[in-house]
Amino acid sequence: MTGLSKEQRKRILENALLSRFVEEELLALFAKGKLFGTVHTCIGEEFSGAAVCDALLPGDTVFSNHRCHGHFISKTGDIRGLLAELMGREGGVCAGVGGSQHLCKDGFYSNGIQGGIVPVAAGLAYAQQLRASKHVSVVFIGDGTLGEGVIYEAFNIAAKWALPLLIVLEDNKFAQSTSQSETLAGGVRERAEAFGIDSAVGSTWEWEQLAQTAATLIAAMREDGRPRFLHIDTYRLKAHSKGDDTRPRELVEPFEWKDPLNILLGNATGEERAWIDTLERQVKEAATWADAQVPAVYRHAVSSRIDSSWQCAPLLPKSRVVAALNDCFRQAMAKDPSILMIGEDILSPYGGAFKVTKGLSDEFPDRVRNTPISEAAIVGLGVGLAMMGARPVVEIMFGDFVGLAFDQLVNHAAKFNQMYAGQVAVDLIVRTPMGGGRGYGPTHSQSLEKHFFGVPGLTVLAVNALTDPGQVYGPLLDGGVGPALVVENKLLYSAYFIHEPPLGFELLHSTDRFPVAWLRPQSEVVDVILLGYGGTAHMMAEAAEILFDEHEVVAQVLCVMQVFPFDVESISLPLGESKRLLIVDESQSFGAFGAEVMAQMVERGMAAGRAIRRLNAAEVCIPASGDMEKMVLPGVLDIVAAALEMV
Repeated sequence: MTGLSKEQRKRILENALLSRFVEEELLALFAKGKLFGTVHTCIGEEFSGAAVCDALLPGDTVFSNHRCHGHFISKTGDIRGLLAELMGREGGVCAGVGGSQHLCKDGFYSNGIQGGIVPVAAGLAYAQQLRASKHVSVVFIGDGTLGEGVIYEAFNIAAKWALPLLIVLEDNKFAQSTSQSETLAGGVRERAEAFGIDSAVGSTWEWEQLAQTAATLIAAMREDGRPRFLHIDTYRLKAHSKGDDTRPRELVEPFEWKDPLNILLGNATGEERAWIDTLERQVKEAATWADAQVPAVYRHAVSSRIDSSWQCAPLLPKSRVVAALNDCFRQAMAKDPSILMIGEDILSPYGGAFKVTKGLSDEFPDRVRNTPISEAAIVGLGVGLAMMGARPVVEIMFGDFVGLAFDQLVNHAAKFNQMYAGQVAVDLIVRTPMGGGRGYGPTHSQSLEKHFFGVPGLTVLAVNALTDPGQVYGPLLDGGVGPALVVENKLLYSAYFIHEPPLGFELLHSTDRFPVAWLRPQSEVVDVILLGYGGTAHMMAEAAEILFDEHEVVAQVLCVMQVFPFDVESISLPLGESKRLLIVDESQSFGAFGAEVMAQMVERGMAAGRAIRRLNAAEVCIPASGDMEKMVLPGVLDIVAAALEMV
């Protein structure tokens, strides 16, 4: 350590002072009723962001948390944009949507969910590694975040894959109002060192040495590409959020006395005082400017459906669905080098639990990667990769495990585009097998996709045997859709496509980006419509044949590919052909796809004079016994029986 230059010292001090003055101004604005919501100040911790960010270069990325203002100022210098954002004004860095905890600009991102940002930052680092750049990714976390398991999943991957990720832990001894002594077992640095991650320690009271330590770690990362861990001792001098501080004054006061900025402000010389006054005026002027801006208007995209038309479907391949999926990815990866496949056990010779990725790692060895059993981390990794322009495809081995990645999908992938005012695209594909029928029992046979319906920004799709997989994955891999959860029913893998429609039927597709399949009978009279998605296509098609051949009942089949968002108007034409509708779904009925279809039909006057019924799985956990499973899940004969009852 050779010491800081005069320019470095002034630059770091300036960012720390600006962070202090901005947050004091924010507290004053709250007192005046100028701000809405909450604000988490880093007063007392400013040198953390100032010291670390001083060693960064354009192209490096920073991910931060709810206490992010100081990091943001030190990385971007955009005081006006920050103040306007918190005041909900035009000119805010996220157009007023993000607010205090969710900021984005010039490679800086923050999110208020504890821990979840670490795998995302690891994904940003992975993208830097793939580009063979010398850029690094930095993530700031607090000591309270050490209780979140997902960070250790990310530590493991970052260390094993040698990712250029700097984890900065700001140790301020309290998680909101709870003392670290109540919650932390073991040491702090030892957590990172257990994964083989080199660590160092510093403090905001010895900020010049901290800056040198941070610069040394970052320089080493640029050289060897490996992760580092920086443990910063610091202390928060103000409340966790506005006025919720329950710490006794005698605990806080000693840290106020030793705070470097308080010492500087209390002992500034004439020249220093003039410089400090200039910075204070800069903040005041920025606040005045922000306050004068017009209030921000939410300009989120309003969905406007183009009326679907229908056309003859292309001839489907004479192959099993699993082979078509494999070929779809093989062709796409050959054309687009940005496509990456990550997941558990997906390398050759195994090729995934259901063999969708079989052989892909032989052809694209650098773009197919096995991961630990860390569903949350690998989806977060995919989020970070997508933010940097890659096309990640994340496989979750069984759909039952997607709950472990719920936070990454709902609070990260789905949020970022709108939350950051369109500055970030997350074209992430998470694909997973769902459904029963194979005897895998209560925790490997569920259809959990309904729990992701209604998440703004997330698309839920389902592969079916009436549509080529390229019509699902082609648009997703082209980009522009955003994050998508793709459901592949387990029984489909070994099944063949419905290559030719049953005798007396024709197959139509809608012209939507993700088409609806319409198995239409060549009859002027339709007795009942069967509606479903995914793995129900085979069952509905077979049931339609039985109904006609054995009972002289004419049924038509509708199979939806885009399950959410879904607009019932997209199937208004085929719905008009019968007054009876049976909705078939392998998940439990409450809050499932059928419930939404019925609600939309009632709201739009499409249910009047119509008989509508749902056929779902029983409201129990799915048994392993084959005979019992058939009693729980809807099958072909159940569809036939329900249709006959309606007719």
